[in-house]
Amino acid sequence: MAVLKKEFSIKHYMAEYYVEESQEGLRLDQFLKEYLPSFSREQIKSNIKNKNVIIIGRPGNHKPNTTLHYKDKIRFTIHEDGHEDEYWRNELLKINRVPDVIFEDENIIICLKPAFMAAHPTGRHLFNCATVYFEHIHKKTVHSIHRLDRETSGVILLGKNPHYANILTSLFEENRVKKCYFLIGIKIDQNIKDKLIANERLGSVKTGLERVYINNFPPESTSGKHAQTKFIKLWEDDTYILSLALPKTGRQHQIRVHAMVHGFPLLGDKLYLGSFKMFQRFKDNIAEPSDFDLMQIPRHALHAIALNFEYLGVNKTYQSKLPEDLQTWMNNHLTIDQTELNKKIKEVLEIEFKSYEHNK
Repeated sequence: MAVLKKEFSIKHYMAEYYVEESQEGLRLDQFLKEYLPSFSREQIKSNIKNKNVIIIGRPGNHKPNTTLHYKDKIRFTIHEDGHEDEYWRNELLKINRVPDVIFEDENIIICLKPAFMAAHPTGRHLFNCATVYFEHIHKKTVHSIHRLDRETSGVILLGKNPHYANILTSLFEENRVKKCYFLIGIKIDQNIKDKLIANERLGSVKTGLERVYINNFPPESTSGKHAQTKFIKLWEDDTYILSLALPKTGRQHQIRVHAMVHGFPLLGDKLYLGSFKMFQRFKDNIAEPSDFDLMQIPRHALHAIALNFEYLGVNKTYQSKLPEDLQTWMNNHLTIDQTELNKKIKEVLEIEFKSYEHNK
């Protein structure tokens, strides 16, 4: 499929597509469905009707059944209209749309991504994205080096030019970037070890919408892909556990699935504390009161608290504070001194990241 160009901003998204020879004769709505798989057919038809879709150089009103010709150019424009808003118990959530910068120079940006902000445009999430935010500021392409789930907050690394984007991507591929996450889990198992290594293999066995659910398989299985996460317990009571997670690999939903397998699914995790059906109910804004009660918070309680890697010859750890929403929940539900918690997190990071260095 040929994409001629794309333009992103915090208020609109524009893309131009080229009709290839193999696409000759397709209806306009069929053509767009290939490029916009997360849009329903009705959403595509509505955008055509509202003149958000034009065939460049072809006058008149275009319809969903308009036939396309080889070499036609299609321009699709969509404006931010609130479709990325988030709701909790039928009330609009006040979400942070501004990532805090931890470090920035002419090559890279290390920022604190808020929950509900995507790392980069994907699916229907085209505006509230880390790359889009910084592209709007700098008026240039900003490269996503790695990704965090949209609900996961925390430290994320972006590239400001292709050269350093490639260098940084190689660091991740070579496992030379060390990552640490903070999580709040619901204790299903009352005998969770202070330190544990999760080695379950991970992979989706479903197709269609259900492929979002990641299954787990025994370490000795040939199903799924190898995955490893180290968990270090910080605090617990009879109901909840606070832990740090240090993933050795970077599989989709890795920490969330490994935590669930070992008896402490994440607070607020609609998929692994809940189920695929519950996840869909939240996605379709038809969640039931019992769903909200089980989740307790609007997003899964996972925060990328630190990255450690070598940049310009210096190895350094870039750490963030705990997010306000998780701090507030802990203050209301746990008997824990957050000053002591932050001290313990710092101590663990110093030990774990130093041990990574010795093992390189």
